[in-house]
Amino acid sequence: MGAADAVRNVEVVVVGAGQAGLSAAYHLRRTGYQPERDFVVLDHSPRPGGAWQFRWPTLTYGRVHGMHQLPGMELTGADEARPSSEVIGEYFAAYERAFDLRVRRPVDVRAVREGEGGRLLVETSVGVWSTRALISATGTWDRPFWPRYPGQETFRGRQLHTAQYPGPREFAGQRVVVVGGGSSGVQHLLEVAPYAAETTWVTRREPVFHEGPFDAEQGRAAVALVDERVRRGLPPRSVVSVTGLAVTDAVRRGRADGTLDRLPMFDRITPDGVQWADGRRVEADVILWATGFRAVIGHLAPLRLREAGGGIRVEGTRAVRDPRVHLVGYGPSASTIGANRAGRAAVREIRRLLSGDRDGDGVRVAEGRELVA
Repeated sequence: MGAADAVRNVEVVVVGAGQAGLSAAYHLRRTGYQPERDFVVLDHSPRPGGAWQFRWPTLTYGRVHGMHQLPGMELTGADEARPSSEVIGEYFAAYERAFDLRVRRPVDVRAVREGEGGRLLVETSVGVWSTRALISATGTWDRPFWPRYPGQETFRGRQLHTAQYPGPREFAGQRVVVVGGGSSGVQHLLEVAPYAAETTWVTRREPVFHEGPFDAEQGRAAVALVDERVRRGLPPRSVVSVTGLAVTDAVRRGRADGTLDRLPMFDRITPDGVQWADGRRVEADVILWATGFRAVIGHLAPLRLREAGGGIRVEGTRAVRDPRVHLVGYGPSASTIGANRAGRAAVREIRRLLSGDRDGDGVRVAEGRELVA
């Protein structure tokens, strides 16, 4: 085995450098772990910014709701008219530099397997790392969910997912069906409607709009519902899916002018559009699937962490089937503030695991090094 093929040993591997991964890396650094020596952050994206770097240009920073700053460094003075992909990408890049996190990219993590001596082997596009613990912060962006409906392959128009959304001008003069009852579907409709010849909104469930401020108690209740699913080993739902849709001035206008009039889910797709069982038809040039994303956890498959329900059962951030594996930005920690908290919690648990310190306070001693919390 050549030097380039040698297995590299670290204490912790962090997979992903979005909000959750950077938060975890920050808390590892703050606890005393050194990048490259004690931990490594692997990110498959080409640039800093997590999933934000792929957002459509019309999603300006001023239209981003609920973006919570990373721990230890505020995002100040940002131009709200600039694309969020640029603002947040630059913020994440500055954050990585400020805390010397030394993120390696682009690196594709292909599989995590059982190694020797209780260690895990992380197989990647640039080599293999052996680690005592793993923080998986891979998010959902790379796994868009495409529902299947009869006749879908016969549609002569264009089908695309939120992950491919180019902005509204590309739909000028076209008849657009938007599928999905979440915030992305609403945003697409409100943007596309002024340009399109016609828009139709289709959802599986009646949308629930939430008037007024969303307070802390409601937030905790929503997170608890998502947390209950992952504790049962079910695939997580997004926090937004249980909070309802926030009513903004733009939403009020869309409801008043009919843009946000919703139809129930169609039964089949035809070459020229969509059709319901009662014979109703809508002709379309484009079907835009704003149908969400699923957790990116395929790299963990060799560890057999999934439950019968299809998800990974998690207590806090720890995978119940393997305490060496922590999932952050998964389920209840998928929001930006949740990701920050999860990063800190994962590092606290990993420190206990690696040091044997069960109360989690005081000093960690490992390989002759003293790391003060």
